[in-house]
Amino acid sequence: MYKIRTNRGEIFEANKETLLQSLQKHGIYVPTSCGGRGNCGRCKIRILEGKVKSDSFFGISEYEKAEGFVLACQSFPKSDLQIELPAQLITVSERIALAKAELIENIFKTQPSLLSPLVEKLHLKIDPREALADFENLKIAACRTLSISRKLAAELSDFLRQNQWNITLVLSEDEIIDFLSKRLYAVAIDIGTTTVAMALIDLEKGRILDVATCYNSQINYGDDVITRIVFAEENPHGLNVLRKCIVDDINALVNTVLLRHEDGKIYCVILSGNTTMCHLFWGINPKYIRQEPYTPALNYYPVWRASDARLLLEAQIPVYTFPSVAGYVGGDIVSGVLASGLYNNEELSLFIDIGTNGEIVIGNREFLVTASTSAGPCFEGSGISCGMRATQGAVESFKYHRESDSFEIKVIGNVKPQGICGSGMIDIVSELFSNGVIDQKGKLLPDRSRHIVFSQLSRDDSRFIISSDCYITQSDIDNIIRAKAAIYAGVSTLLEEMGISEKELKKVYIAGGFGEFLDVKKAIKIGMLPNLPEERFIFLGNTSLTGAVLCLLSKELWKAANEVAQKMTYIDLSRSKKFMDEYISALFLPHTDWERFK
Repeated sequence: MYKIRTNRGEIFEANKETLLQSLQKHGIYVPTSCGGRGNCGRCKIRILEGKVKSDSFFGISEYEKAEGFVLACQSFPKSDLQIELPAQLITVSERIALAKAELIENIFKTQPSLLSPLVEKLHLKIDPREALADFENLKIAACRTLSISRKLAAELSDFLRQNQWNITLVLSEDEIIDFLSKRLYAVAIDIGTTTVAMALIDLEKGRILDVATCYNSQINYGDDVITRIVFAEENPHGLNVLRKCIVDDINALVNTVLLRHEDGKIYCVILSGNTTMCHLFWGINPKYIRQEPYTPALNYYPVWRASDARLLLEAQIPVYTFPSVAGYVGGDIVSGVLASGLYNNEELSLFIDIGTNGEIVIGNREFLVTASTSAGPCFEGSGISCGMRATQGAVESFKYHRESDSFEIKVIGNVKPQGICGSGMIDIVSELFSNGVIDQKGKLLPDRSRHIVFSQLSRDDSRFIISSDCYITQSDIDNIIRAKAAIYAGVSTLLEEMGISEKELKKVYIAGGFGEFLDVKKAIKIGMLPNLPEERFIFLGNTSLTGAVLCLLSKELWKAANEVAQKMTYIDLSRSKKFMDEYISALFLPHTDWERFK
């Protein structure tokens, strides 16, 4: 038994298994699309100390090999090790992906009648009649019309007799998809533009067993949906490349969690994501989404199969996909509105999903109006010099002291700061603005702080230093201001279109990766959110994943999700002169109209 230490502080033991298997068993995700066969080259790690035996170096250059890089799936420890993990690696324990597990489980505890999974078990004790075929006997015992695949039909007769006609079936609606041998599991997947999150669900107990997240590998081909649509359109194999990226990511996540839950089997999958992400996952060309009138190929998806999805699961497993509303309001927002309960409330509420795209919904049980605005990926850690997700090493809060020109930071994991997550970015801009270190346009004022390093060559490269490895540049601040301006302008424009004032909103639901850790006062201070009492804001985390889990566990809620999609009215802000005026006004801190934020 050897001791393995990572550069991030994890310590665990390993023996005869590969380093990849050891990492996965201890909740550490390492990208791999070949299932650990050593022919994709994605699970590259570096050995800093110790000895390993490596069976293959596929995709590793001679220089990398000399520097200690190996494939985790092809390497076995031969001594205690110190290893360096990939910089963008995310562990399955990441906080923002937990999807309100307690909230979900409490819903089904308090309303047990809601628990009716999309896939269910059926126990049968069959009294065979000799004059009838085996399948006819089975249908009589089930008292319902059933269908069966050719593959299972070929196994049916032996299965019935081996189990003395006392069997358990797995059903998807009225189709037999398997003969049960393990616990009934399913996976809910949120395909985000920047990250992918997955929850493993025990359908029998109605609870979340595990959660895993990773970066969406498509990010290598573009930060946002538009650049990915262009890539898919302009490259001969672009669509297949992007599809393979996301399918590989999901297969790797599924493999990671199943290694720790071998007593069950996945019998159902549900996908939630924006319109473009869902098109790319299914291999449907999204090119017309970026061309007026921004039309997707489809908003409502049939229930396709795992084999159609290229998922490494049983071929016949059903894969559900959340319906979209429009080209830029997808199933992730339908899922979020379902999870928030906004669609079922009397009071007027606002729902904001703060991600790469900022989607907005206003309404109640009577009506739902929605719009989308491009916020960019900065709040999810992309496009910012030291940006990162809300994982260990991320600065999540910042407090500046003007008198002493000093500051306090809170870092996730209480370690040396390695980067800044979304909530940290809001804090930094708000605190620097409140204390006169940046002006109303967001420009750094070098004479106001010794922590500012001013660049004579490019003002964009001027920076506020937090630590030797962590800083925020002028260009980063400009990106953050553009993102907050897009979100606020979207909200204010939609409210004006509906003839509703901010003060009429009784609740504001905040969804998205960093929402739960956001300081709402500071977000209002920079003009990102409506100026409302703090108690009206409710943070919901990853509502796309939450809604997907709820629908996996309830046919009634899946029906409600489809009704929500049909009920939503979409307003295209790209055609609104009012939106552009609001956006330009919001490119200041907090806004050109100071009266709104008094």
